[in-house]
Amino acid sequence: MPALENLNPKRVFHYFEQLSQIPHGSGNMNEIAQYCIEFAIEHSLKCIRDTANNIVIFKNGTTGYENSEPIILQGHLDMVCQKTPESTIDFLKDGLDLYVDGDFIKARGTTLGADNGIAVAMVLSILESDNIPHPPIEAVFTTDEEVGMVGARALDMSVLHGKRMINLDSETEDIVTVSCAGGSDFRVNIPIVPATKRGALVTLEIKGLQGGHSGVEINKNRVNANIIAGRILNELKAQFDFDIISINGGDKSNAIPNRCVVKLCVSDAEDFVLSAQKCYDIIKNEIADREPNFALEILIGDIGEYLVLDTKITNKIIYTLLCAPNGVIEMSSSIDGLVQTSLNLGVLMTCDDSIIIHFALRSNKKSALIFLEQRLTAFFDNLDLNYETFGHYPPWEYNAESTLREIYCATYFEVFGTQPRVKAIHAGLECGVFADGIMGLDCISIGPEMHDVHTTQEKLSISSAQRLYDLIIKILEKLK
Repeated sequence: MPALENLNPKRVFHYFEQLSQIPHGSGNMNEIAQYCIEFAIEHSLKCIRDTANNIVIFKNGTTGYENSEPIILQGHLDMVCQKTPESTIDFLKDGLDLYVDGDFIKARGTTLGADNGIAVAMVLSILESDNIPHPPIEAVFTTDEEVGMVGARALDMSVLHGKRMINLDSETEDIVTVSCAGGSDFRVNIPIVPATKRGALVTLEIKGLQGGHSGVEINKNRVNANIIAGRILNELKAQFDFDIISINGGDKSNAIPNRCVVKLCVSDAEDFVLSAQKCYDIIKNEIADREPNFALEILIGDIGEYLVLDTKITNKIIYTLLCAPNGVIEMSSSIDGLVQTSLNLGVLMTCDDSIIIHFALRSNKKSALIFLEQRLTAFFDNLDLNYETFGHYPPWEYNAESTLREIYCATYFEVFGTQPRVKAIHAGLECGVFADGIMGLDCISIGPEMHDVHTTQEKLSISSAQRLYDLIIKILEKLK
């Protein structure tokens, strides 16, 4: 495999490879933030690092652009850390194992982190260059975007002077994004009341589902593994005596879970397994057209004494998985094909003393987001369960008078001979936070072609990244 630095443009992929060797999952930002500080020092650039580990690097305009209005180039430092069961990568201390497959860069057994490492790599390449004409640049690298845009919401926007911004956190080359959803997190905490039961250990592993980004793939009929678990358990509850030992599906609220593992204490294991298999066969036949790799692995373990969940808690968990809203709630009536409101039950986790159920909520309308929170509040109030909402970020509303969008579209047409698609999206972008904090901000979001972000199948198109980088350089030349 050739080193990524040997790809063209060399410095973009050089920096992408370097960033990929630094652990930078959400919440683990110190080392990658320090890397950016050292980059700024090495290139004699003014730099700010705040208490949230956000990095802002300033570069003066080149000759003829010294007095031009600054441009903000923005991306985020953190990545979603997902891995296959076979992967031995420790995201807290290990780098990623990158490789080239045709036109794509991938990572063995893990997410790639091109969301949003390629943005940071592109901006670093521009900052180090001495032959790209450009206005003053304010490069903003935010932290913990994937867990509620924590860094962007903590950033002191007064340090920025630019009123126009290019966000590089999109995933389709021929799309320029001009509006996005706001969102929040809704987390339920169910205290565990343990009991001891005797029976056989039976493990149900739901796997092979596609998963994906809950803001991008939520309307693609991808099946949530946690919901499948609830369906299977509800079906079996009517036939057998069993208790839940643990249930775990998903570890990121904004990723559609593609795997769920349920450990049960069962009194009649053999008949239980036969019925579970029949239930799987029915569901498999039902969803085969959209989830062809869906599988259920069943293992029978030892007979013994097991700590299990209280029956009332078990019933509340199954009821939640069956009846709580999940997926697309409403489509936009004004923008064709746009999901307006949705939520994703992304995390179902058994801890030492509680069960955690974590939803990611999204809406392109603030009032609809509030109503969705109210629905969940009413639902869990009636189950007498504790919950919290947090991580609120505002939607980014469409700006009909965007000069930056016009320049981008015109330049795109000059280069490629076609117009880019102008889109509003249901995924959350930090543009909403910046637009809320910088009055009159003119903003667009762009990015190279990426596929299956937030999954272990994530891949980045090399040729697309090359084309977009060249296009950004041409845009910068026009921003006098």
